[in-house]
Amino acid sequence: MSLVAFVVLGLIAGFVASKLVNRSGEGFVLDVTLGIVGSVVGGFLFRAFGSTGVSGLNLWSLLVSVSGAVLVLVVFHAVMAPRSVA
Repeated sequence: MSLVAFVVLGLIAGFVASKLVNRSGEGFVLDVTLGIVGSVVGGFLFRAFGSTGVSGLNLWSLLVSVSGAVLVLVVFHAVMAPRSVA
């Protein structure tokens, strides 16, 4: 898969995942970054469990990428959430 296709897939996955997780985007750069990281994480996890990972610019790859991006966003929000000290 070409780098441009991977970035486009990451952008779409990051945008969709950010809308699913917190209803508002994180910003263009962070959406793309988390989407690309999510594509890598989703592809790794799907391959680890015996399924096909990210294979190109298609619907299956988008599903894998969005799944990974949602996981990355949930972890991101858990780590970056402001903590109150009582």
